[in-house]
Amino acid sequence: MFWYGHDVSGWGWFAMSASMILFWALIITAAVLLFRALNRPHEHTHTPAAPQTPEQVLRERFARGEIEEEEYQGRLNALHAGPLTKP
Repeated sequence: MFWYGHDVSGWGWFAMSASMILFWALIITAAVLLFRALNRPHEHTHTPAAPQTPEQVLRERFARGEIEEEEYQGRLNALHAGPLTKP
């Protein structure tokens, strides 16, 4: 019935070959992207830092240069003196 007359020309073979190459390239690309997505290290959620003592905060501010040595010493002495009482 359809044995003759449906020959594929040269352009037909080219189109079939190109589409087969494109098909397998897409399949391989999808597999590689999926593999990379699944094997990516998970992002670590940042845990909140432990509360710092006032002395640590003061020490960090002095180390960053936000306050001078005189102010650092004065504030450190005030911290060690204890809480102020109101008259």
